[in-house]
Amino acid sequence: MILPIVAYGDPVLRKIGKEIDKDYPNLSELITNMKETMYNASGVGLAAPQIGKAIRLFLIDASPFAEDEDLSEKDREALKTFNHVFINAKIIKEEGEEWTFNEGCLSIPDVREDVKRQPKITIEYQDENFKKHTKVLDGLAARVFQHEYDHIEGVLFTDKLSSLKKRLIKKKLENISKGKINADYRMRYPKLKNK
Repeated sequence: MILPIVAYGDPVLRKIGKEIDKDYPNLSELITNMKETMYNASGVGLAAPQIGKAIRLFLIDASPFAEDEDLSEKDREALKTFNHVFINAKIIKEEGEEWTFNEGCLSIPDVREDVKRQPKITIEYQDENFKKHTKVLDGLAARVFQHEYDHIEGVLFTDKLSSLKKRLIKKKLENISKGKINADYRMRYPKLKNK
């Protein structure tokens, strides 16, 4: 089932997600619905807060980036199979010199900005079977993970912009929160309670 994506301005996007365990109600159905929702919106990641649930769950399928000719062969190969469910994820270590990449977000349609992030991270997480994993990610895989991880920490990519950039996009953000936007997918707006 395709779920509505929560728009900028909804308080759930600012909540720190709660850890979940294997007894979380209807978890496999929720993951299936999140995947359908992400693919329907042409996203490469979707976090539970974006569908109104303040829990530590997100999924990523970065394979569409594997087609990008501007990326290194190593990055393209890594992204082809970067398709995972992340439960109770933690970033253990971030390293390297920050690099800039243009990011967008399904909760903030039509806004794209350059964001600085560190290129290499060490992470811990559980998969959908609650098996524990530790991985080192770098390049675009690390960036996509950091973006989705921010969601379960109540952080949006727009928080990482300079105060000047924030002022420049303020009106756009206000319009999104009021539902004055045309997204190609279902959205839930905070001030309109379902458009």
